Amino acid sequence: MVKVYTSQFRYSGADRMDITTKSETPFSPTWEMVKDYKSGAISERQYSDMYFEMMVESLGRNLRFWSDVLNMPRVTLVCYCAPGKFCHRFLMAKYLEYLGAEYCGEI
Repeated sequence: MVKVYTSQFRYSGADRMDITTKSETPFSPTWEMVKDYKSGAISERQYSDMYFEMMVESLGRNLRFWSDVLNMPRVTLVCYCAPGKFCHRFLMAKYLEYLGAEYCGEI
């Protein structure tokens, strides 16, 4: 099962997976969610709930992608948020952990 790490966007290892909105992967949030969170229109809790719902739908629509990620030896989820700040990369790591992955922390 995959070992999951998280990092800022500048991380360039071979296991790097860009999950920013711009990358438009099955793990990416929408621009609207990011904009609303950054403007204060929605809270961390609301963002987290919205992202969770998105990922449940994503899992159903993109099962092969999720399965491929879970079967990698290692993946590092990257986005632009600063270390230690609220970020969907940490939420995604937790969701993968629920599915059997091992979250190994921020690098």
